[in-house]
Amino acid sequence: MVSSTRAYNWYISLVAASCMVLYGYDASVYNAVQGSKNWLAYFNQPNAQIIGAVNTAYTVGAIIAGFFLGGPLADWQGRKLGMALGSFLTIVATLIQAFSPRGNIGCFIAGRVIIGIGQGIALTAGPIYIGELAPPEIRGMIMSFWQMFYSVGSFIAYWVNYACQKNVTKLGEWDWRMVVIFQMLVPIIILAQVFLIPETPRWYIQHGNRLDDARKSLRKVRETEQDVEDEILAIREAIEFEAEAISSGYSALWKDKSVRKRMYLCLIINAGQQITGQGTLNTYSTKVYKKVFTSTDTVALINALNATFGILFTLNATWTVDRFGRKFLLIVGAIGMAICMLIVATVETQTPTLANGSKTEPVGISIVFLLFLFALFYKPSWGATVWIYTSEVFSMNVRAQAVGMCSQTQNVANSIVQQFFPTFLDNEGFYAFYMFFAINLLLAAFVYFFLPETKKVSIEEIDTLFGGVNHVEKGADIVGAEDPHHANLEIIQIDEEGKHVTNK
Repeated sequence: MVSSTRAYNWYISLVAASCMVLYGYDASVYNAVQGSKNWLAYFNQPNAQIIGAVNTAYTVGAIIAGFFLGGPLADWQGRKLGMALGSFLTIVATLIQAFSPRGNIGCFIAGRVIIGIGQGIALTAGPIYIGELAPPEIRGMIMSFWQMFYSVGSFIAYWVNYACQKNVTKLGEWDWRMVVIFQMLVPIIILAQVFLIPETPRWYIQHGNRLDDARKSLRKVRETEQDVEDEILAIREAIEFEAEAISSGYSALWKDKSVRKRMYLCLIINAGQQITGQGTLNTYSTKVYKKVFTSTDTVALINALNATFGILFTLNATWTVDRFGRKFLLIVGAIGMAICMLIVATVETQTPTLANGSKTEPVGISIVFLLFLFALFYKPSWGATVWIYTSEVFSMNVRAQAVGMCSQTQNVANSIVQQFFPTFLDNEGFYAFYMFFAINLLLAAFVYFFLPETKKVSIEEIDTLFGGVNHVEKGADIVGAEDPHHANLEIIQIDEEGKHVTNK
């Protein structure tokens, strides 16, 4: 039987995870509208370079927000406000895109930039919120829903698009506008709930040492008063040590050797997430499948089914990530994706093409199966686990800035690949997929040799895995705690400045 506190922990975590629906929907909505003849006609048949530029516009906004806005905002005003502001900007940008003047692709691109900024802010705050409130023993399981909600966003976008493509005659130009407008659904739901959930205790203690507010937050998601006080003590110990020995801000990301190491590792795996091939398929699967199938309805249905199975595939992370560990999933996932990409490229390039430009039905089905199998390997590993790893490895003083910068490295890598991939695909066809085969093998080797395992380690004590000191134990001397891991509930005396704790 799940306790009420554990159920509430899941509820607030899923509200935060809903920010990922924004990302999943947006990555899929642009892919979907590219299949609309009305969208192409409305914007005067944009060429491959312009299509790439429209997608790059989103990543530019997201990179700016992730590197320079999301972290400071989440630290200054809290994780909740970051999620709320990101959702609000998504709504504004959705209206700009849906009602761009005819032929004005610049207005549509402006909407893409704003939506990138909004999502860059939300995607920084969301995983930090989950990581700071989830208990260590189920942190990986809860964070796996972060990636699953990406698939939920794709699911909504592609099924809305499929319904619209089946009714193009009735809808006219609304066949693509409806797909865009539905992007407002989830941000409205987030805004309706985000101000009703608690702020994280770490943010309360970091800002004004608001211990009473921190306790109120923790009492909603921890089973006993002892659990609450132990965590309060651990947070205070870590924060005091970090403030005295490391400091905060962007400069702290490079001052401490162990933090710097984590930055390098997380920058690489976040960039790696997008160059596995999945980032390209998210944006250009319509264009890819059109080289195999001629029917727009068929392509729309395949995309919708892929999004549906993506939800199921991501659920594999919920029972594997805390059981087998982050490192195991990343290695197995990369090797599986490499094999899929090798076979896909070989099957498509070594089979005859029909007169109408498509492939035979058996070849088409085999390619779809292999790309679905690719998603089965990707979703619980490089999809979910990269986010889990990034959100849990950084200490409190640099977490917001580091998560923002590392997560947006996804968009740096994505923007580079997405800009040239349409032209690459047009010129080389499925030979382009051999590139992803090689990249995935390199990623598997990188994880094996360089990434430490982090499963079930407290985020206050995770520094030791990267050559750093234990912030909890070092901070215990500063706050005057006799036992760095357990608070004495009988008497807890706090001086006027809230800096020293005496247990008697």
